[in-house]
Amino acid sequence: MCLILVAWQSHPDYALVVAGNRDEFYVRPAAPAHWWQDASPVLAGRDLADVIGEPGTWMGVAGEGRFAALTNYRAPSEKRTDARSRGELVAGFLRGHQAPSDYLGALTGADGCYNGFNLLASDLHELWWYSNRSASRQPERLRPGLYGLSNALLDTPWPKVRSRVGALAEVLAADPGHANASAEPYLKLLADERQAASFELPSTGVSPEWEKLLSSAFIRSPNYGTRASTVLRVRHDGRFDFSERSFDANGQTGEVSYRGKLNLARDTGTVPAPR
Repeated sequence: MCLILVAWQSHPDYALVVAGNRDEFYVRPAAPAHWWQDASPVLAGRDLADVIGEPGTWMGVAGEGRFAALTNYRAPSEKRTDARSRGELVAGFLRGHQAPSDYLGALTGADGCYNGFNLLASDLHELWWYSNRSASRQPERLRPGLYGLSNALLDTPWPKVRSRVGALAEVLAADPGHANASAEPYLKLLADERQAASFELPSTGVSPEWEKLLSSAFIRSPNYGTRASTVLRVRHDGRFDFSERSFDANGQTGEVSYRGKLNLARDTGTVPAPR
């Protein structure tokens, strides 16, 4: 994904709210969100491209109360063609049983196998972030609050991150939290196609034209753009709703929605304090 907005323990009814856009070339094959038949129960989209490693996913939940999502870290000069698929990091956490801190901690010795990434992982009791491009190269447990993540480190104030975190705060405050509360306001905030002014653009190693194109929350061009907009809301008791719209160069191609309940049981033990 190229934009992930997160509200963690910041609403009376929801433990976690996530709104995200996945941006990719339209020709790269992918399946929309579905329950995986070979990994039950995992609900996620799936990359179908020929990759090194396991074709994984960009965002998903698992029935045992697990959530993970990933963005690429934009650094074209550092990109390696022999790197493993970063999507397998999300799939590996969703299918596994390790605590988020343990899973992310184990990556610190293997993150050289991957191009730059940001990975969010949660058992819905804790939310952790890790990037193999951060200064500390250590996982960080996140406090309750609102977060924005694009193709730089967590909360890097790119224009679309600042704008959409602000929009998330407004939508979250207006969300009544009842069982049939619509996900439409969240999908609408993800549909913002406004591009940043030239003086606001970051310098990440791509051309100014690409920086401009990539500066909007929702991206549209002939060959590359937002392929999926996804909203996940998980209540404190584990009940969740998951909505996703798919797109190609011509517009929306589909929409799926799911409801269910995640198992939030966990082993007791000492939990490190948030940073």
